Amino acid sequence: MEKVAIFADVQNIYYTTKQSYRRHFNYAAFWAQATANREVVAALAYAIDKGDSKQQGFQQILRNIGFEVKLKPYIQRSDGSAKGDWDVGITLDVIDYANRVDVIILLSGDGDFDLLLDKARNAYGVTTEVYGVPNLTAPSLINSASRFIAIDDTLLL
Repeated sequence: MEKVAIFADVQNIYYTTKQSYRRHFNYAAFWAQATANREVVAALAYAIDKGDSKQQGFQQILRNIGFEVKLKPYIQRSDGSAKGDWDVGITLDVIDYANRVDVIILLSGDGDFDLLLDKARNAYGVTTEVYGVPNLTAPSLINSASRFIAIDDTLLL
């Protein structure tokens, strides 16, 4: 049985599915598909914590599915922009788990992760799978993945 580690860039998946489909991502359907006949070694969901009850309910749903939820505080800058980026945290965790699993699964369309997947595949020999919204996933990320799985109706609520 393949060992897998899952890394979910929650903000990226939320905004890309909302922008492209005006729908929400179905984490339970994803879990069923991605983990079928596989052993889950780690499943980490990276989110921003605004402290509101709706978000906390969603985070509990992720936990109930099987994710460990990692939270970073939402930061509102004085110029009105916001910050809440998990790229470094995801990168560190992927590298940490790459030598323990056969497959790294990344839920994100962020092209910043292309070098990470290249490194994981070349240095650790893992297979890398990316789940992303096709028209909003960086081509460099798609090309760096062993396998790209398009988020479509089957993975939406």
